Amino acid sequence: MEYNFLPSTTIKVSKICLGTMTWGRQNTVDEAFEQMNYSLENGVNFFDTAELYPVPATPDKYADTEKIIGNWFKKFKKRDKIILATKIAGPGAYTEHIRKTGFKGNSIVEAVNGSLKRLQTDYIDLYQLHWPERITNTFGNRSFQYAQDSWEDNFMEVLVKLDKIIKSGKIRHIGLSNENPWGIMKFVEYSKNGLPKMITIQNPYSLLNRLFEVGSTEICKYENVGLLAYSPLAFGVLTGKYFNNKIPKNSRLDLFPTLKRYNSKSSMEAALSYQKIADKYNLSLTNLALSFINDRPFVTSNIIGTTSIDQLKENIESINVKLSDEIIREINLVQELHPNPAP
Repeated sequence: MEYNFLPSTTIKVSKICLGTMTWGRQNTVDEAFEQMNYSLENGVNFFDTAELYPVPATPDKYADTEKIIGNWFKKFKKRDKIILATKIAGPGAYTEHIRKTGFKGNSIVEAVNGSLKRLQTDYIDLYQLHWPERITNTFGNRSFQYAQDSWEDNFMEVLVKLDKIIKSGKIRHIGLSNENPWGIMKFVEYSKNGLPKMITIQNPYSLLNRLFEVGSTEICKYENVGLLAYSPLAFGVLTGKYFNNKIPKNSRLDLFPTLKRYNSKSSMEAALSYQKIADKYNLSLTNLALSFINDRPFVTSNIIGTTSIDQLKENIESINVKLSDEIIREINLVQELHPNPAP
């Protein structure tokens, strides 16, 4: 395994991060335990979760993933071996069963306390805002909507609240998720007033979605913010399992049929082009896709999520695959022909 420091810290995290959003729905408790044990045994010391998980998010399953991780900590006594990240859910109809107040009032404090209890720990290494309160063009929206938005600038207010929680010892560092360049920079600028800095940004990044490179990578470089790349296999499309119009039962495209951008004609054409590159160089499509993410200079860690131990093994092994300049050149040519079909 290879490691990076979380930006501006002395915390070393594996370049492969274990994602957890299927635990409690697509994966059983025993399967989740097996994944955590295998990951730790193979050098993965970074786990990412959220109060929202598992997904799809429903009231009956609220925070079950955090509970699973907490029970694993209790059973195996491995909390000190893991760098643990979790998230507070953003506002919206999708999360009204969690709370209706966004990050206002005591929402963040209550969310942190709830996560600590479920995770059976007294501190969280990295606490993230799952998505912004304001209306943004994330989650597949290609254009910004000038819609009426009741949100008011509260970047400072949020940082002040997080600062108090950091000083209490309940969280160590903070980060963002599903945020745009404007939001990242607003938080960075406000942090220069003696407030804690958002050291990471967890956004989608894959061969089918390289939009992060437009604007946000420059922030990563000059403001020392690290990308935690999620959905590096584009909902499994970059494994090849959806080729020829196949949608396996209980797969992510089966569970999320509305996310049509992943199995659109342009996404499949791009994925097939990447498959040809992988075949040419005797690589699996999975290894091509993951190793590309692993070695981007702005990526602190690559968040993988699997439903089987065999998938997990292949994903972790991608850290040992190094792409030549020629392969990168061919990847970039496909990106030019099929730019970001699954944002």
